Amino acid sequence: MIRIVFVLLVAVTLVGCTLPPERLPLQLLPETSPPLPFSELLTRARLQASAATEAFYMNRWGDLEDSAKGLQQTARFLPKATEVPATHKDKLAGEAGVLEKDAQQLLVSAKAQDVKQTTEVMQRINLQVRELRLDR
Repeated sequence: MIRIVFVLLVAVTLVGCTLPPERLPLQLLPETSPPLPFSELLTRARLQASAATEAFYMNRWGDLEDSAKGLQQTARFLPKATEVPATHKDKLAGEAGVLEKDAQQLLVSAKAQDVKQTTEVMQRINLQVRELRLDR
């Protein structure tokens, strides 16, 4: 009886100690997709910026390049977004243009594996994505 309880306790402990699954990368959207809601694009940008940061810290330069490409695409889709909050309506095209330009610079610095340049660009991208938040 004690053996069975011990085995069950060990089994439950081992199951509880498994690593969480790796995040699946966001797939690029079809270029012909209809306009998406601003909130959905903002969520994509946040996830892509977070994935870029994680890839950078882990020296996964290829994943960082993929995140930069995703951020570029999301920035291109932002000016066409639906349900844009009033606080962003007038300046969204400019904000998206800056984000797209920085995503392109991130792609270039990731390809060159330039840590200093990547750090600077990542900081700007994270601040830009933060500024796009809904509660402003």
